[in-house]
Amino acid sequence: MKKIFLFLILSVNWIFAQELTPKELSIINQGDINSALPIYQITEPDQHKTLLNLSTEIDPLDPHTAALVKRMKLSLLSTDGGVGIAAPQVGINRKVIWVQRFDKENTPLEYFINPVIVWRSEIQNLGPEGDLSIPDFRDQFYRSKVIQLEYVDLKGQKYSEIVEGFTAVIFQHEIDHLFGILISDKKEKEKNDAYQKVDAFQKDK
Repeated sequence: MKKIFLFLILSVNWIFAQELTPKELSIINQGDINSALPIYQITEPDQHKTLLNLSTEIDPLDPHTAALVKRMKLSLLSTDGGVGIAAPQVGINRKVIWVQRFDKENTPLEYFINPVIVWRSEIQNLGPEGDLSIPDFRDQFYRSKVIQLEYVDLKGQKYSEIVEGFTAVIFQHEIDHLFGILISDKKEKEKNDAYQKVDAFQKDK
């Protein structure tokens, strides 16, 4: 019953996702639409504010979503070894991410629209993380070893899969971006109990 309810919530959310705003469309369509979008940095106040905002669902069938997905990939490829990127990092507070799949042969880059972590393992690993939007910052963080992920593609097709290891870390990092959570602030937020390591869909009994 819980899975059916969650499925219905996800379906309704993306079907009625708010249309892209004129500002968002302007960012997506700026310059050469076949080029990378600039990656936002916390060193720029306006860009930092965008990175701290919550992201909302996006309509996977909107042709502008496909343009955003394409340009985000080019942005990631333009970096020196980046393994993931989230839409807020190119100025769009919408739920779109790219992740390098180290759990698959040839480690392909794959996109995910409206991704949701519906389960996290209690077992966690400690490992180093950096961020394309945070210059010269790297630290050690605990992340769940295994997660269950649900998302849709550009055709609106829904998927669910189990991901573990380093790829699961990348997913957790990028999905944090969709909630305005930056690793530079993460440890302090955990100290203040503003961000707790629990199942995002845990219900009160």
